[in-house]
Amino acid sequence: RAGGDSAPRTAPNSLSPSASLSLSLSRCLFRAHTRQLAAIQLLLSPMAEDSALRRARRSGHEFAEFGENGWTGGAGVDAGSPDERGSMLDAHKQGRSEFRWNRDEGRGNTRQDEPKLTSSTFALTGDSAHNHAVVYWSGQNSSVSTPCFHASDGFFSFRSTDYGSTYERMNDKVGSKTVLSYLYVCPSNKRKIMVLTDPEFESSVLISTDEGASYQKYRLNFYVLSLLFHPTEEDWALAYSHDQKLYSSVDFGRKWQLIHEHVTPNRFYWSVTGLDREPDLVHMEAHTPDGNVQYVTCRAQMCTEANRNYPFPGYIDISSLVVQDDYIFIQVPTSGRATYYVSYKREPFIQIKLPKYSLPKDLHIVSTDEKQVFAAVQEWNQNDTYNLYLSDTRGIYFTLAMENVKTTRGIGGNQMLDLYEVAGIKGMLIANKRHDNQVKTYITYNKGRDWRLLQAPASDLEGNDIHCILPFCSLHLQLQMSENPYLSGTISTKNSAPGIIVATGNIGAELSYNNVGMFISSDAGNTWRPIFEEEHNIWFLDKGGALVAVKQPSVPTRHLWVSFDEGRQWTQHSFSSVPLFVDGVLVEAGAENQIMTFFGHFSHRSEWQLIKIDYKSIFSRKCTEEDYQTWHLHNQGEPCVMGQKQIYMKRRPGNYCMLGKDYSRILSAESCICRAHDFECDYGYERGSDGNCKPAFWFNPSTVSRSCSQGQNYFNSTGYRKVVLNNCTKGVKELYTPRKQQCPNRPPKGLLLTTKDGKLTAGLGSNVTFMVHLDEGDSLRTNIQLDFGDGTAVSYSNLSWTEEGIKHIYKSAGIFRVTAFAENTLGYDTTTLYLHVTCPVEHVQLLAPFVVIRNKEVNITAVVLPSHSRTVTYFWWLGNNTEPVITLDGSISHTFQSEGMHTITVQVAASNTILQDTKTIAVKEFFKSLLLSFSPNLDEFNPDIPEWRQDVGRVIKKVAEFPEEQLLVAVFPGVPTAAELFLLPYKNQSEGKKKSEEALERVWVSLGEIHEDALNQNLVEFELKPGVRVIVYNTQLTLAPLVDSSPRHSSSAMLMLLSVVFLGLAVFLIYKFKRKIPWINIYAEVNQEKEQEMIGSVGQGDSTPKITLSEFSTSKELMEKELDARVKSLIS
Repeated sequence: RAGGDSAPRTAPNSLSPSASLSLSLSRCLFRAHTRQLAAIQLLLSPMAEDSALRRARRSGHEFAEFGENGWTGGAGVDAGSPDERGSMLDAHKQGRSEFRWNRDEGRGNTRQDEPKLTSSTFALTGDSAHNHAVVYWSGQNSSVSTPCFHASDGFFSFRSTDYGSTYERMNDKVGSKTVLSYLYVCPSNKRKIMVLTDPEFESSVLISTDEGASYQKYRLNFYVLSLLFHPTEEDWALAYSHDQKLYSSVDFGRKWQLIHEHVTPNRFYWSVTGLDREPDLVHMEAHTPDGNVQYVTCRAQMCTEANRNYPFPGYIDISSLVVQDDYIFIQVPTSGRATYYVSYKREPFIQIKLPKYSLPKDLHIVSTDEKQVFAAVQEWNQNDTYNLYLSDTRGIYFTLAMENVKTTRGIGGNQMLDLYEVAGIKGMLIANKRHDNQVKTYITYNKGRDWRLLQAPASDLEGNDIHCILPFCSLHLQLQMSENPYLSGTISTKNSAPGIIVATGNIGAELSYNNVGMFISSDAGNTWRPIFEEEHNIWFLDKGGALVAVKQPSVPTRHLWVSFDEGRQWTQHSFSSVPLFVDGVLVEAGAENQIMTFFGHFSHRSEWQLIKIDYKSIFSRKCTEEDYQTWHLHNQGEPCVMGQKQIYMKRRPGNYCMLGKDYSRILSAESCICRAHDFECDYGYERGSDGNCKPAFWFNPSTVSRSCSQGQNYFNSTGYRKVVLNNCTKGVKELYTPRKQQCPNRPPKGLLLTTKDGKLTAGLGSNVTFMVHLDEGDSLRTNIQLDFGDGTAVSYSNLSWTEEGIKHIYKSAGIFRVTAFAENTLGYDTTTLYLHVTCPVEHVQLLAPFVVIRNKEVNITAVVLPSHSRTVTYFWWLGNNTEPVITLDGSISHTFQSEGMHTITVQVAASNTILQDTKTIAVKEFFKSLLLSFSPNLDEFNPDIPEWRQDVGRVIKKVAEFPEEQLLVAVFPGVPTAAELFLLPYKNQSEGKKKSEEALERVWVSLGEIHEDALNQNLVEFELKPGVRVIVYNTQLTLAPLVDSSPRHSSSAMLMLLSVVFLGLAVFLIYKFKRKIPWINIYAEVNQEKEQEMIGSVGQGDSTPKITLSEFSTSKELMEKELDARVKSLIS
């Protein structure tokens, strides 16, 4: 990060599968901070990248203006005359505002006493088409720098061995046909460089161990998307491929070994020194074959399935794994409230405890580097703001530090939190808070325990008084991270310059982005001074001993400003004879070499200009003890900050001496006596209007953890906890410190039963893990019983046996009542969970009558295989209904109001599977029906499919020689083959229902008169295929011979039908009171194994008789013998 060690605001990513826990992790690539990289790398391309050095936006008028003046490029431009390089501001040479700003403080200096800058310019000829760059230095205290320029056909690399005075092109060293894409530098040995080729042309890696002087090329069998170097082992690296595979190398990229497949992008980490036992341990987030996500660890070169570990025993949300410092964070997938877990120093994971009703929609980890976790939480009632929470040392219990912290839309559309950690002073933060539609800037010196507004400057640049009275008026700062890593952004601080804060802001009632200026504080935010009326980029030189300022890159400039007295007085220096659009600045390339490198261009058509500025000549000598003065850190006069009095050394204003590399800012630090402001509210407590911490309405202070066992001790909170890293001693420390007390013996209370994945459904045969949690009670002396609801149960002598969960496999589908019971000598508690165990539906069969009577209720049934109990949902579409009827039962009753053909559809849903079946029903005012059977030879040709049954029914209608519109035939599924014949009334209803019924009755009687003749002569038959004749029987008659192929005339079919009707009517009169028994039930008794597709007609009244299978009396000997043989055949 150009400009120093200031901590930018974290831009975390979303935690839900649409988001996730995120931390900014240092990567060894050109996107990383410049102080962590090893060389200067410059990439120029027509497509600008987020982290690249980009040409500034400017209007077309400015382009035309500079083009006309001829500023289209040039090499070796001198810095100008000595006067231009070091001229002091005065009224004759500078604008009015600049003169006013320094009119009083600048009088003591003379031009001949001003230090001079030495600069040289190098133009990268032939690279005017590239428009972004990445620059890095190649080594610690090294003179080698390597700029690279990126284009659509790869990037072009240049190398300098004299701190940027001259450059040589490096592409020729790797081969003219090699197209490069990315360059990485190892952080632990900055002489080692890896360059990746463009995967569209080839997949190779080029390796250099001499700061880019030479390269070796190695072929790869995969395409590298990103690299991650080990923090300490210089030859170890991880490579992530385009197909989500993770590879490792222990010889700096020469050979690679596959670690794991299906790894989540950017969710893999090297081991953390001092925490992980093996230095080559890799943490990663990987996908299982069924699409779930797990947290996996293994050693880089031994990551077989047998050697893999799963520190969290369960699935996690995608892109939620974060390994940072002492902590590991994950999010667990749940259907309701988000659940987060943390592991501190590789201990078992524990659920993060936020205030009970925070109900987070989103959570981001802001920082973890001060033995504490800063988290930003967007709660259920927030849209563009977040609440800031701070944890205890273990990262478990979080308390509110600030509400409604403002966010802004950052790079790539990410939400950026307006929170800034001031470098050099621990516990000091600046934040922008939204309140009543206004945004104001607040500052804290004790990690968010107390916040206050910023006091505005007392006067402006002209010396006029500023009347700004708190709390109605204050100073507000912009806390935005620069999109260009080579510009300073709107706020800058540095570890080696504690107390100095430079920022862009405004004075008024709220934060504004109009009429802004530059402000500086030399005493850690207690007081502020204006320094510029326009926005500038500010960098720290000489470990913060000097400041350099350059105007924003929207306009060209050839001057920079330098201050040696913390911004009170500035000197102007020229670094170019021609105004330059400054696109980036790289400072402090080496600890012993005071060099800045400016990158920019004279116009949009010109080549890139690399200007090396040596500011060593500014300093006359090295600083001695006489050049320093002491400064006491304070908070509005309060000398104790974070529990101690800190005294720093500062260079006296106006002394042009150089700080040594062993310079230390802190002179002394003395602990203070503990007072109330050294303690914050503990978890479950909130600060009241009187400043005291009181229990929140949802928190019960008397609750004792279940881990507290009789005979042991626990720490009972006083409502306060010491601010992390606060160094105070004695005083009220004992009063506010949690008190050690003996664990009481209490009855179980707050028993909670859940599944490990938080779901209330499980697949049949899967392993279900139940988790038992107890809020109160002695876990070591409390018996736990768990009844799974399927006739099995387990019992444990104490709760510790259930920490890993209780596993169980259900062998049948259904809804099971799972009950947990906790009991000790003082009482008991119980809780219940209802678990749905499901399995996919494989087949659904809709059973419905073929013909029904209008306005008469009819039963419809759906048969599901495999059969389910209470875990299937049925959706019924009946007739022309636009909305389904939803039931949990496979049967439904319905009344059709109109005649005609009606469609019935049923959909069956179970275990993420949906199947459906459809049937058509004829609705009539009245009808007659008759059951039929066939000679056994028909069964040999019955494939038992709907299409075959439809074709056979159509053949039967033809041989009946009856008007087709008055005759319907339904062939039942299965064997023996059976059917039902329906005789319908004429379509012409003009004679009325009574006459139609009489006409149908006459036809029925006439059929009966010729019934006996047709039956005795076997006249009802049809030809199934050549040589195969099938005889149709009334089902109450004795069965025909198994084989009979003698010739018959189809015209005799009517005689058979008449006999069947006659006998059927007689039997109906005997059994008419049994008509309400569904045919499907009787049919199932004859052949239970047979799959049923259609049933006999139902729903007729007593005045409209119907013949069903249950209403016939057949010969027991013949029927049982025949059916038994055919049912056995079907079952086999």
